[in-house]
Amino acid sequence: MIIRQEQARDRDAIARVTAGAFAAVEHSDQTEPAIIAALREAGALTLSLVAVEGGEIVGHVAFSAVTIDGADKGWFGLGPVSVRPDRQGGGIGSALIRAGLDELRERGAAGCVLLGEPDYYRRFGFEQDAALRYEGAPAEYFMRLVLAGPAATGRVDYHPAFGAG
Repeated sequence: MIIRQEQARDRDAIARVTAGAFAAVEHSDQTEPAIIAALREAGALTLSLVAVEGGEIVGHVAFSAVTIDGADKGWFGLGPVSVRPDRQGGGIGSALIRAGLDELRERGAAGCVLLGEPDYYRRFGFEQDAALRYEGAPAEYFMRLVLAGPAATGRVDYHPAFGAG
């Protein structure tokens, strides 16, 4: 498996993988492909990595800047992360997340947040922090990972593209 930056020719495959990955997810409103497209269109898709195996895209992860109390503090949001349904559970998502976090560290990012399953994301070092909040979501599913410097505090807002759909 190769993990690399998204290329223009990957866009349709990313949309298909993402739609397939979220098709049976109970909490999904099926807007994940539209969110990625809207982030890309707005120039807000900071990091977009694909996992390629046998010449086919089998996974994707997106990272985009977030604000904290309305300011850019060098923090990013992880998501959506998608793996083709027939390839889930084989470590592709984990490899994409680790590669993305490594790239954010290399770029000097201060931290990363996400809305996701705590039992899954703790393995990467994510944890809940009551001082960093995302309004409108259950606090136990909102997590952060400090990459450099002190932990941020305040209200997190994702790019408006997260309202796409």
